[in-house]
Amino acid sequence: MSAVTEHAVRPVPERALRPAPQVTAHEIVTPRRTKRWIDWVTTTDHKKIGIMYLVTTFVFFGLGGMEALMMRLQLSEPNNTLLSGETYNQLLTLHGTTMVFLFVVPVMAGFGNYFVPLMIGARDMAFPRLNALSYWLLLAGGIVFYATLFFHPPEAGWWSYPPLASIQFSPSGGQDAWIFLIHLTGISSLLGAINFYATIVNMRAPGMSWGRLPLFVWAILVYAILLIIALPVVAAAVTMLLTDRHFGTHFFDPTAHGSPVLWQHLFWFFGHPEVYIMILPGFGMISEVIPVFSRKPIFGYKAIAASTAVIAFLATLVWAHHMFASPVPIVVLGFFMLSSFLIGVPTGVKVFNWIATLWRGSIVMTTSLLFAVGFIAIFVIGGITGIFLAVFPVDWQLNDTYFVVAHFHYVLMGGAVFSIFAGIYYWFPKITGRLLDERLGKLSFWVMFIGFNMTFFVQHALGLSGMPRRIYTYQPGLGWSTYNLISTIGAFILGVGIVLTIINVAINYKRGLLAGPDPWKANTLEWFTTSPPPVNNFDVIPRVRSVEPMRDIRRQIERQTGVSQKTGGSERFARM
Repeated sequence: MSAVTEHAVRPVPERALRPAPQVTAHEIVTPRRTKRWIDWVTTTDHKKIGIMYLVTTFVFFGLGGMEALMMRLQLSEPNNTLLSGETYNQLLTLHGTTMVFLFVVPVMAGFGNYFVPLMIGARDMAFPRLNALSYWLLLAGGIVFYATLFFHPPEAGWWSYPPLASIQFSPSGGQDAWIFLIHLTGISSLLGAINFYATIVNMRAPGMSWGRLPLFVWAILVYAILLIIALPVVAAAVTMLLTDRHFGTHFFDPTAHGSPVLWQHLFWFFGHPEVYIMILPGFGMISEVIPVFSRKPIFGYKAIAASTAVIAFLATLVWAHHMFASPVPIVVLGFFMLSSFLIGVPTGVKVFNWIATLWRGSIVMTTSLLFAVGFIAIFVIGGITGIFLAVFPVDWQLNDTYFVVAHFHYVLMGGAVFSIFAGIYYWFPKITGRLLDERLGKLSFWVMFIGFNMTFFVQHALGLSGMPRRIYTYQPGLGWSTYNLISTIGAFILGVGIVLTIINVAINYKRGLLAGPDPWKANTLEWFTTSPPPVNNFDVIPRVRSVEPMRDIRRQIERQTGVSQKTGGSERFARM
């Protein structure tokens, strides 16, 4: 008997004769619901990942802010005993590390994660799972770092110069946790940077050439390139520090032919591009906000895009202006001084183009625009004091004084944070579908602006009168007491202003006025879709025909329907 015949006469199992279970149409088309927190933990949606970045980094921002307020309380009067020297050093290290590695850099990645695919007409990031891994590595780094609060936090500063960071002077595991943090957040940022680069290069909408790329996307692209260049250097530096601490190497030990100055070169080769890594996405946000609320195209689009690339190039050449007090030959100091002057040119190009965009525009004074204009004013002050410090004989006098503290807070706190808040008020309607309260937002701005300048402007005077950085107490009669008290009061006013925005977000997350897809009558593609956007971002991806695709779309609708699209909700909200 053939095999076919045998198979034909083989008895059919009883279970095969049972009727198939009935499946309804509802069961076929409705996916199985999971717990909401599992959806967030397992998500690869760039929008959810962007939101998790933003929420997580603002938690760290709150922690870093509380550390700063404790330090200001300690310095509010002479001979204060609120904090010991050891505790003050730990707070200083926690604050600086948190603000740089756990807030400013990753919060820009959060905005980029959410908005870059939307702005270029993509449905997701190029590598969604890699995107999720980037976030979880950031969170892991933050948890590792703050776990030291239960043991012994690091106290060598966010720059961790040897020999202070060596095993002899920092024997606790806190310094090792700092090194681990740099590795984890570095890998997170590096993976994210590769993802941004691949997404922007390969996934732009039809017609979106390089000359039509939104300026925020240009800024994120350059941000990603700088991260790819700078992060391997700091990773190598902290690995060398780790082996010095535990494996008998002597890279930074001068008693065994090592060099502490080598650490400074490696760290600041990363650290100075890091300054622009933190601020360039903020420049991009300002370049999106100002033309929308000026009701005119950005002045000098090509100049702003080109200046972003030029800043990135020059940022990699000027690292040693952080080392003017180090044993470096005068001719080398001269090169870095001139390079530092030169980097002010493309930055000035941006400032003049922003002002030219505002000039004779139909200004709609929203909270977002207030933060953008406040950013320009504060950043210009930080840039001018940076020019002073770029003159190395002047830097020899002001280095390690509170003049430097004032300078970099004007650049980073005043620059990056004010641009971030401009972005929050601008993009909150797109993320949530709700509008923030404009009156509360404007109050938040003015309280923050006044508090910020009270805190840091007087620190220029403190530095000029000789107050050193990183001291936890001082004697009366030195002329520093009044300035320190003003600075401390200003810090708490600044904190109140930040809390007002947090309250605004909490109240209006679900109760705010409905925004609609395009409340500001903006220019870029993220406003083409619903608020908040669907999972796939766009049902139809439009062809881009200019640098302002949404303006083109509104004109096309107006031609087809005869209904004017020129006035929008932003004027109504500005009068609230």
